[in-house]
Amino acid sequence: MTDNRGEGLEQRRRRLAAELAERKRDTGIEEAAEKSAEQSRKGYAQAMKLSSEFISAIVVGAILGYLFDRFVGTAPWGMIVFLLLGFCAGVLNVLRSAGMVSAPHPADRAARAKNERQDGDSRSDQR
Repeated sequence: MTDNRGEGLEQRRRRLAAELAERKRDTGIEEAAEKSAEQSRKGYAQAMKLSSEFISAIVVGAILGYLFDRFVGTAPWGMIVFLLLGFCAGVLNVLRSAGMVSAPHPADRAARAKNERQDGDSRSDQR
């Protein structure tokens, strides 16, 4: 009688182990799907941010160009110039947000500052 009971317990243990392994596998699949969905949401949010920055820069350029033309009276030229400036600003904003354009290296900044100081000194000597 104890052999049958021991055998029944062993079968139950194997069945439970198999069910646990299956649940772990299913949980792993669900976690992988959730990670993929999270990455997709992050990408969508980044795309919305970049597109809104680009469009807003163009709209601001167009509005400034319209107002400039309105007050100065330079019919299409202010609008054209400011629209192009807005486009350039939008592209630069997108590149900065995407990390494609970075700040200058500290050594480059130091060299530029040194050159500006030397230029300032030479200008003061000329006066």
